[in-house]
Amino acid sequence: MSEESRRPDTLETRDTHRVAEESTTADLAERVRLLFAAASRRDLGTLMSFYAADAVWETTLVTLDGSAAIQERLEEWFGAFDELEFELEEILDLGNGVTFTVVNQRARPTGTSTSRGYIQRQEALIGVWHEGIVTRVTTFLDIDEACAAAERLAKERG
Repeated sequence: MSEESRRPDTLETRDTHRVAEESTTADLAERVRLLFAAASRRDLGTLMSFYAADAVWETTLVTLDGSAAIQERLEEWFGAFDELEFELEEILDLGNGVTFTVVNQRARPTGTSTSRGYIQRQEALIGVWHEGIVTRVTTFLDIDEACAAAERLAKERG
């Protein structure tokens, strides 16, 4: 993992004895940052440009097959909140087209007051990339489980 794949001022580093590897495609950590910047702006056009047409996203509840299904779910998610923020806690490019991201979502559901009613959720996402485009995402609520799965996947793809 290159030093450029993390922002030490804001992102946590895990002590998991990773082997440093350089990505053979675009700087995937930067691509992850750009993807979540588009999500924070609710810019679906830009956001969807990161996903392959046949991308698969395994959420904690359902598997979304194809970019049309992913976009539909994102539209529903964005529509459920008057305010929605994504804070990137950790981004790791594990090599072999695999990224590991921990994100904190803070949201205010539609129709709730600004003085209360915020919800927060932390999740980890394993991304599989091909030539700078997401082909698969898997969402986990257990961060350590996700980290271990991401490391196994990167090793298997090596």
